[in-house]
Amino acid sequence: MQVRVRFAPSPTGPLHIGGMRTALYNYFFARKHKGSFILRIEDTDQSRLVPGAEEYIFESLDWCGIEVDEGIREGGDFGPYRQSDRKEQYGRYSDMLVEAGDAYYAFDTPSELEQLRRDAEKKGKTFLYNASVRNKLQNSLALPEKVWKERIDRGEPHVIRYKMPSDEDIHFDDMIRGHIVVNSGTLDDKILFKSDGMPTYHLANIVDDHLMEISHVIRGEEWLPSLPLHVSLYRSFGWKAPEFAHLPLLLKPDGRGKLSKRDGDRMGFPVFPIFWPYGETAKGYREEGYYPDAFVNMLALLGWNPGTEQEMFSMEELISAFSMERVNKAGSRFDPDKARWFNHQYLQRRSNRDLALEYREILRTKGHHLDIADIEKLVGLVKERVNFVQELWQETDFFFISPQTYDPDVIRKRWKAETPGQLLELRGLLDGMDELTPDIAGQKVKSWISEKGYNTGAVMNAFRLVIVGTSRGPGIFDIISWIGKRETLERIDRGLALIGKETA
Repeated sequence: MQVRVRFAPSPTGPLHIGGMRTALYNYFFARKHKGSFILRIEDTDQSRLVPGAEEYIFESLDWCGIEVDEGIREGGDFGPYRQSDRKEQYGRYSDMLVEAGDAYYAFDTPSELEQLRRDAEKKGKTFLYNASVRNKLQNSLALPEKVWKERIDRGEPHVIRYKMPSDEDIHFDDMIRGHIVVNSGTLDDKILFKSDGMPTYHLANIVDDHLMEISHVIRGEEWLPSLPLHVSLYRSFGWKAPEFAHLPLLLKPDGRGKLSKRDGDRMGFPVFPIFWPYGETAKGYREEGYYPDAFVNMLALLGWNPGTEQEMFSMEELISAFSMERVNKAGSRFDPDKARWFNHQYLQRRSNRDLALEYREILRTKGHHLDIADIEKLVGLVKERVNFVQELWQETDFFFISPQTYDPDVIRKRWKAETPGQLLELRGLLDGMDELTPDIAGQKVKSWISEKGYNTGAVMNAFRLVIVGTSRGPGIFDIISWIGKRETLERIDRGLALIGKETA
């Protein structure tokens, strides 16, 4: 059997990272088995469509490196790949079910159904449109044939519902969850075809999956309750059903419930792959500075484990290692700190030159135009301290800007009565050197401290304070070598003057 899988998002808003993971797992599975990955846009709910959402889906997949084999852009032998472009065919299949006695016409209005729900709630029950009530309602099973045909001929709004058996055990298998049995008496008669002439998800995805010869349906856990209906529909049509796999939910960081945009807004992390620019905008991982391979690596391990201690995977390694047998049944808790850790790991793996090329654009926006070799050297001093390229500025700003203020906590702890005199001596020592290379300057300063019997920590912390303004940064001799002797001496003078006023 040729493996053919599909990712079938709805263009109704930004693509949640849970949906992105579904796309990834489908892609891994297809590539692992040398099959095809199909992108199908499911836009049957025309009332909820958002302009730009379709393009957003394309861009998100492209950013993650997911290569679509068949789709709207790519074409293919099983198109069209947008459901609204296939709508002419769905009526024929719903009619087939009606003719076979497996579906029926229903004329109940939304207000009538809402009243039935409210009546059931008053009794502490849940209203189900199924075998227990359908013969009492406004449908072709309860009404005389002449009546319901006349209502259709008059153009009266109606839907087509699936006729779920009244009391039958429906057996099916899930690749992740094993064998499942559901009694049809607990299910309702779902709408298959709406009064606006469009199919519902339930009918459209079954018909499309069959016509597109989909071999495996890999989708989110939220669709598991619909599986008995979908299996029943395959049986009603007499078609062979694909194999199903329902992926676990992505959970909030505390593990209590499904991860939502609200959680990301509250805790300061994105829940979408890229920036959503429409309506209520939302930040994305790309714009937050994540590398796509770090994002993919992180997301792949939320719900699947390789059975080893390995955490870092390339796309090729993920494809090779992936198996549905190692996908978890339980939901996976999202950890924003772990997401940042992954990006840190990928940043460290990048060459200093590549990082310098990225950082150069940030420096230019701040008015600093440097030779790439100098930026490369600078990046090498601080890259281990950052998770994202944009954080390089806050770790290197003092290489470009002399401190305007000095950390009061450091002054209180490190600035002693003897500090100004020691720094003046240090200034003279540095002024007498031809150049401030890290090795030579470091050796001479340490020898001087030793000869004088000064406390190394006291001198060096005060020295860093006047050069940087606080206690952060890489090696102090790397800093003064980069900024040069003149700037180093000026910063000592400025620090002595300003800190002296504060401590006077």
